[in-house]
Amino acid sequence: MNSPTFSPESPGADVDAWAARGFSSEGVACHAKIAALSAAVMPAAEPLPTVTYVSKGNVLVIGDGPLAARAATELARALPVTLLVSSNPAGLDTAPESLAVWKGKVESASGYLGQFTLALAGLTGLRGMAPAASGSGAAQAAIVDLVVDAGTKPLFAQHQPPQGYWRLADDAALEKVLAEIPQAVGEFEKPKFFAYRANLCAHSRSTITGCNRCVEVCSTRAIAADGDHVKVDPHLCMGCGACASVCPSGAMSFLFPRVADRGDYLRSLLSAFRAAGGKDACVLFHNGTDGRELLASAAAAGNGLPARVIPIEAWHVASLGIDLFLGALALGANQVAVLAAGSEAPEYRVSLTEQLALAQQIVAALGYVGQHFKLVEAGDAQSLASALAGLGSATGPAAPAAFALSNDKRMAVEFAVEHLAKHAPTKTEQIALEAGAPWGEVKVDKEKCTLCLACAGACPASALMDGGEAPQLRFLERNCVQCGLCVKTCPENALALSPRLLLTAAVREARVINETQPFHCVRCNKPFGTKQMVDAMVGRLSGHSMFSGGAALQRLQMCADCRVVDMMSNPNEMTTRDL
Repeated sequence: MNSPTFSPESPGADVDAWAARGFSSEGVACHAKIAALSAAVMPAAEPLPTVTYVSKGNVLVIGDGPLAARAATELARALPVTLLVSSNPAGLDTAPESLAVWKGKVESASGYLGQFTLALAGLTGLRGMAPAASGSGAAQAAIVDLVVDAGTKPLFAQHQPPQGYWRLADDAALEKVLAEIPQAVGEFEKPKFFAYRANLCAHSRSTITGCNRCVEVCSTRAIAADGDHVKVDPHLCMGCGACASVCPSGAMSFLFPRVADRGDYLRSLLSAFRAAGGKDACVLFHNGTDGRELLASAAAAGNGLPARVIPIEAWHVASLGIDLFLGALALGANQVAVLAAGSEAPEYRVSLTEQLALAQQIVAALGYVGQHFKLVEAGDAQSLASALAGLGSATGPAAPAAFALSNDKRMAVEFAVEHLAKHAPTKTEQIALEAGAPWGEVKVDKEKCTLCLACAGACPASALMDGGEAPQLRFLERNCVQCGLCVKTCPENALALSPRLLLTAAVREARVINETQPFHCVRCNKPFGTKQMVDAMVGRLSGHSMFSGGAALQRLQMCADCRVVDMMSNPNEMTTRDL
C-alpha cells in the first residue's frame, strides 16, 4: 500500500540535492544544468480539492497459513481484527482473546481504505460471533477499514490495488504490514488529482461506445462507464494521470501539477540553461519513487546523467502526454526522454510509447532530424547510461517559443505545432497519422449519405454540424477527436475516419462535406428532408404491404402537416373512430 500521506516534489535551489539525483562526473560541464535547476521554480499551484479517507482500524486478515495467523495475532494486540479462514486455523495459541476467527470464503470485494465491502459466503463463527445469516443463502456483507490478504488468489488483481489493502506473500511483506497498518488509522486527505469535463467526453452516445481510452489505461480501476460519459472514484485514483495523457479531447485533465504550471517551469528552466551556455538540452522526466532512486544510484556510482540531460521529477510519468512533449520541444528542449524504472503498469508503458511515437511522427514529418522523444526503460545505472548514451542530439526549431502552455490539451498541441511548423525544415500542409491519432477528418460517401444527420447528433465535439436551413453536412476539422462515434452511428455506413494533422487555416474553417437538394412536399410544396432521403425511403418501403397502394406511398412524400391532413380527409383511411 502507498502511504496515505501525499506531498508533491517541489524543485528548488539545493544543488547538492539535485546532484544526488543524476549529475554526472563531468565537473564543470554540468554548470549549465546546475544553473538551470537552481533558477527554475515551479509556480505556486492553485489549491486543489481533496479526498478524505476515514479509518477506524477494523482489520480483516484472510488466509489459512502461518503468515495470516501471525499477522492476525500481532495486529490484534492493538486493533480490532478478524481472521477469515477456509479451514480450522492453527498457530493462534498466543493470539489475544479479542481476535475473532470466522470460517467462510470471499465471493467479491470492492472499496478502499476505510470503506471495503466484501461479500462473504458460508460464514461460521469459530472464535467470536459471525454475522447472522439472512436465511436466503445469499452471501453476507461485511464492511471493514483495512484488508490483509494471504489467500491463494489476490482479491484485487489490478496493478495498483486500493489504499488500505496489503497482499501478504512472505516474511518481508509481513514486516511491512505490521509497520504500516498502525499508521493507517485515523483521517487522511489526498489531492483530487484530476478534473473531468463531461461536456467534452467522447465516450459514448445513445449506448454506442466511441472513446474508451481512460477506462482501459487506468491501473486502479477507478474509471468506469457511466452512460454517455465516465465516472471516476477519487478514492481509488492514485494520481498516475494516464487518463489525461490518453484523452483525445481534454475532457480529463491532470492537476498535480497542471500543464500550464509545468510549462512555466520548463520555460524558465530551459531559458536559464541556454543563458548559462548549455546546448542541446534533453529533459528527462522521472517519477519520485524508483525513478528518483535510480538516478541517485547512478550518480553515486559515478555514472550520472550526461551534462545536457536535465532531470525533472513528476508525480507519475504516466501523466505526461503529447501536449507536454511537443510543448517542451517548442520551448527550447532538444529532446524529451521519459524514464520508466520498473514500477510502471504495463498499460502506462504502452500509452507512453504511443504518445512519444505520435510526437516523433509529427516532428519528423516537419523535417526535424534525429530522435526527439524516447521512453527509457532501465532498472539499473548501467542500462540507464547505455540508453542515454545512444540518444544522439537532434535538430530543433531555430528559436524557442514565447507562449505559455495551455491547460487546454488541444490548444497546447496546436500552439506547439504551429511554432514547430513555422521553423520547420520541411514545409507541408498536412501530416498523415496512424489510426487512433486524435486529429483528422471525416470522409463521407456521398452516394450512400442521405443527410439524415445522425452523425451530427452523435458528435461530442461539434466537429460535424448541420447546415441550418440548408440540407448540408458541415465539418470543422479542428474539433474532430477521431472517436468514431459518427462512423458507428451512421445507418448508411457512409462515413470513414482519416487521421491526419492539417496545418493550414482550413483546419479552423467549417466546410461543407455533403449537400443535396431539399425535397418539396408533393401537396404544399414546402421543403422538408432531402430528395435522396425521401427517394431512399420510398424505394425501401414500396414492397411493404402497408404501402402497396399509391396513396400510402405518396403520403411518404408529404411534410408532417400534410400527411396528417391527408390521413384525416381520406375516406378509405381507417381511424380510431372506426374501431
